[in-house]
Amino acid sequence: MNRDSDRVALATPALRGGLAGKWPSIGVVLFAQVTAMAVWFASAAVASALARSAPLSGFEAAMLTSAVQAGFVCGTLASALLGVPDRYDPRRIFMIAALSAAAASAALAMLPPTGPGILALRFLTGLALAGVYPIGMRLVATWAAGDLGLLVGLLVGALTLGSASPHLLAAFGQFDWRTIYFVAAGLAACGGLAILAAGVGPNAPRQVRLDADRLSQAWRNPALRLANLGYLGHMWELYAMWTWLAVFLAASFRLSGVADAHGLAELATFAAIAAGALGAWLGGACADRWGRTTVTIVSMAASGACAATMGWLLGAPPALVITVAIVWGITIIADSAQFSASIAELSEPETVGTMLTLQTCVGFLLTLVSIQLVAPVSMALGWPGAFTMLAIGPALGCIAMARLRSSPDAARLAGGRR
Repeated sequence: MNRDSDRVALATPALRGGLAGKWPSIGVVLFAQVTAMAVWFASAAVASALARSAPLSGFEAAMLTSAVQAGFVCGTLASALLGVPDRYDPRRIFMIAALSAAAASAALAMLPPTGPGILALRFLTGLALAGVYPIGMRLVATWAAGDLGLLVGLLVGALTLGSASPHLLAAFGQFDWRTIYFVAAGLAACGGLAILAAGVGPNAPRQVRLDADRLSQAWRNPALRLANLGYLGHMWELYAMWTWLAVFLAASFRLSGVADAHGLAELATFAAIAAGALGAWLGGACADRWGRTTVTIVSMAASGACAATMGWLLGAPPALVITVAIVWGITIIADSAQFSASIAELSEPETVGTMLTLQTCVGFLLTLVSIQLVAPVSMALGWPGAFTMLAIGPALGCIAMARLRSSPDAARLAGGRR
């Protein structure tokens, strides 16, 4: 099949292939997305595994994750510039990307745990995953029929559970770091092959030509701009919280006199992040019923309040700290899928994939800044200052989404529920 036929194949029922039903296809996408993204989660798991034998420095551990994110940012930028998500069959893109990420991850097990070679392969892994995460959202969006928030929420919830898994491994696991890379590579390969069983829904574009000018719509269109600014406020907080929560909890539990502060901190971090899966599902269901801006504003206000409070709880009774951490974990992710759903509803149908990819690119680029700022700010101002800095993001995000709510374009969100 040539390129032109690839571009129109999605509009032809006979060529969509995969499973015929909506929910079987959604199930396949969820499975494929989580297994393919295992290579991303592997870096945190490897750092935990090495902590018992050849511990990484804080800088080395951070670089394992940052290299993937840098590759992801470059990959999503290239994908958006070329309009890849809207020009080709998303299943083929997903399969090629997942298999490439699997190959890079397997190669990691052949090298020493640190060094330029490892970072280069982690960068390539992130580059490949640019064809997995946003493409999975695009594929799910093709099946939406008044339930886009829920569908993307389920996807984000599944990925949230995957993000939490390394902390459970750190608390109980006794795995060799090479085994972790091999298992992650195998899972990614399974996800890449499984995606071919998914069908493409009726909302896929019929034909899209490359048009670089469409990218500027992400900023020139006022409604898209506000939705993207809201997403940036959310992302400023999210990954920095996920990265540093375990460190903060360990320090707090040590001050509280907990015997195994590290073990309890990892368990509590797993519980807090994993609870976000519940938040993603609830956020999606509520947004489809009561509106995208309503859910995002309430969620960011709640998570921002948790961020501003948490730093002051250093050394407080562990039960109180864990409770606030779990509430933070739920509220910080409850709005995540709704920014993607908003972009999908506010964009022209033939640009949805590109707009989602561009949004993801800019959001993850911002996380590279906020994650790195936590350490110096905490040294200068303590944990209260560091976590209050994170609260600035959702505060600004609330303003952006409130402005979007008052826009006439907001009537396009969630069937007019704003």
